[in-house]
Amino acid sequence: MSNRTLKLGIPAGSLQDSTAELFRRAGYNIKFSSRSYFPSIDDDEIECMLIRAQEMARYVENGILDAGITGYDWVLETGADVHEVRELIFSKVSRRPVRWVLCVPEDSPVQSVKDLEGKTIATEVVGLTTRYLHERGVSAKVEFSWGATEVKPPRLADAIVEVTETGSSLRANNLRIVEEILQSTTRLIANKSAWQDNWTRAKIENIALMLQSCLDAEGTVGLMMNVPEEKLQEILQILPALQKPTVAHLSDASWVALNTIVDEHTVRVIIPQLKQAGAFGIVEYPISRIIR
Repeated sequence: MSNRTLKLGIPAGSLQDSTAELFRRAGYNIKFSSRSYFPSIDDDEIECMLIRAQEMARYVENGILDAGITGYDWVLETGADVHEVRELIFSKVSRRPVRWVLCVPEDSPVQSVKDLEGKTIATEVVGLTTRYLHERGVSAKVEFSWGATEVKPPRLADAIVEVTETGSSLRANNLRIVEEILQSTTRLIANKSAWQDNWTRAKIENIALMLQSCLDAEGTVGLMMNVPEEKLQEILQILPALQKPTVAHLSDASWVALNTIVDEHTVRVIIPQLKQAGAFGIVEYPISRIIR
């Protein structure tokens, strides 16, 4: 056990619970207190701090944090100079990327970004939006939105740039997507100087490895079964294995034990096929981590 400590930023807000759950699955128990911005974690070499995802990259760049979890969108928005350790594809709702989209009211005449020349756009990502307009030769007024952005058109703005994962909030507010500006996923980032330190880098890489192992295991299960030797090749053709299955001979030389990992959604289809092909004693078991 080292006497050093890794300063790790945990995103407050919408990603907080899903981040804590991912860490729990990876073997780290994070506990939050309503009165503290410093969650406890069952690793004496890590000190956690709750920081809004919007600010995370800036604090990591400045060295206040050694590493942190935030969205790729906020790294771009702040222009922070950080090292991207790993993309971690998870979010508050699903594993789909979130999208920053340009929206207008359903009855708006706007059909493309070009139609917003001289108009007003409200958004939380002023930098991203301004650069997007500049790249397309459009001059519009971009105002920072402090929240409730969806309700601003048409009275307070002609259009908005807002983040969406499912699109339900946009539809509820009668908004229509004109263009997609950016797709963003969650990233584990590190301070560039901290990344050059051997101890800190190893600690961050270990965390990244364990977090990714849980994400890689999502939607997979393990299958074990006994197979007659003469049926082995037929059964191997049925299995859409992640890797080549493990095959071990039993005390009865005419049988083998087979162990493999498959996508969970295929199990209901292939188990009957395996049974019909001669597999016996089929056992399905959950997979919590896959180390690639």
